[in-house]
Order: sequence, then C-alpha cells, then structure tokens
Amino acid sequence: MHFQDNIDAATQALEAARQMISDEIRDYPTPVSGCDAQYNHLLSKRAQITRALTALNSDAFVPTPRTLVEGSGVESR
Repeated sequence: MHFQDNIDAATQALEAARQMISDEIRDYPTPVSGCDAQYNHLLSKRAQITRALTALNSDAFVPTPRTLVEGSGVESR
C-alpha cells in the first residue's frame, strides 16, 4: 500500500466522522443552551476534525539549513 492510499483512507474516515457529527448537530434538540456541554463537545470535535483534514490536505513546511523559516526564499550561492 502506498502512503497516499493511507492518507486517502484517513481523509475518507475523517470526512465520514465530520458528516456524522454534523448530522448529530443538525438533529440536536432545540433550543440549545450556551452551556450545553454535549453540544459544545460536538462543535469542538467537528472543529478538531476539520483542522485534521486541513493538515492532511496542505503541504507542510520543512525547515532546511538554506530555508529556516517559511517564506524566506532560498539562499543562493
């Protein structure tokens, strides 16, 4: 199995989990109190999954001796 297959599988699993949580939020009984711990937990988990999906789908900056900080360009010699 290629590493991209694993990333694709993780992405699919996270998208499925986000959809399940979104469905649960949509079906949550109203009115929702601002201090409803279970509802707030669902919102938190959905945000956590969204951040994980964003991380999986974006390029990571890897510092090197020539480029120590992101956006600094490449040193020429």
